[in-house]
Amino acid sequence: MRRLNICLIGGGTGLSVLARGLKAYPVDITAIVTVADDGGSTGKIRNEMKIPAPGDIRNVLAALSDAEPLLEKLFQYRFDSDTLGRHPVGNLMLAAMTDITNDFGHAVRELSKILNVKGTVIPSTNTSPVLNAVMEDGEIVVGESLIPMKHKKIDHVFLTPLNIEPMNEAVEALYEADLIVLGPGSLYTSIIPNVLLIEIAEALIKSEAKKLYVSNIMTQPGETTDYKVSDHIQAIHKHVGAPFIEFVIANHKMPNEKISSNYAERNSSFVECDVEAVEQMGIEILTDDQLVHVNEDYAVRHDNSVLADMIYELVLSEVSTIQVDE
Repeated sequence: MRRLNICLIGGGTGLSVLARGLKAYPVDITAIVTVADDGGSTGKIRNEMKIPAPGDIRNVLAALSDAEPLLEKLFQYRFDSDTLGRHPVGNLMLAAMTDITNDFGHAVRELSKILNVKGTVIPSTNTSPVLNAVMEDGEIVVGESLIPMKHKKIDHVFLTPLNIEPMNEAVEALYEADLIVLGPGSLYTSIIPNVLLIEIAEALIKSEAKKLYVSNIMTQPGETTDYKVSDHIQAIHKHVGAPFIEFVIANHKMPNEKISSNYAERNSSFVECDVEAVEQMGIEILTDDQLVHVNEDYAVRHDNSVLADMIYELVLSEVSTIQVDE
């Protein structure tokens, strides 16, 4: 029978963690990954080599890799040396492969073969865009890494140059998917940069795939302070230009365990699941008592096995006809 196709959209650690969880299920995974990051090692390589940001791509490749554990560890190894720029080996490999193939998208495909990646990893664009934010007071902030540092309320974000072309494979993946999953991850700097590309936004609206948003558990200082679940969804819809999300996975309870004091010190709090507002948008809320846990560092995290299982059960229940291969 035809395998179900799940297309993930995002960036940062959220996308790679979700991809790693879904890898255990009998589905085809495609990950569309933002390349608008401009901080740390990624920013240095991006600026020096004039290539799209490799960091989020590297993390998803590692998450979906079925290579030997030592090879994956090597790919993620970060040099602890200023002389070597404190770069992860994977970022350097992506940069080197881009130099060899003269094409970042091609470099990602070739490294996917080397790492025996279970799935397909696609940069949202083969260019190197700059993410800009317009704050509610009218200030324009240029650069993904600078946006959260302003600690102002964001009105909207946009990419420059304007009218950037997405990867054709990314657009095709959205139309071929049975389920499209956005998040979890930084709303304005990991998820929305992907949907700012016009053809990707159009595909999100027109694709016959079911569309799911995985809401963050905690608000993010400088991006989503005081945001409820409905605020996250409305921001995505605003940037796409039309409502399209049909389901949301959201946390509905606070853990009993002690959580890190860093959250309060950073003005980060639990994202309120405002059920009535979400349901009025015509969106079905999915949740589980075990969806969230507190790890050994007192950090609040999705239980990745529970999250992956919820997503798999959703696509199984919603895709009524599974075609049989001829």
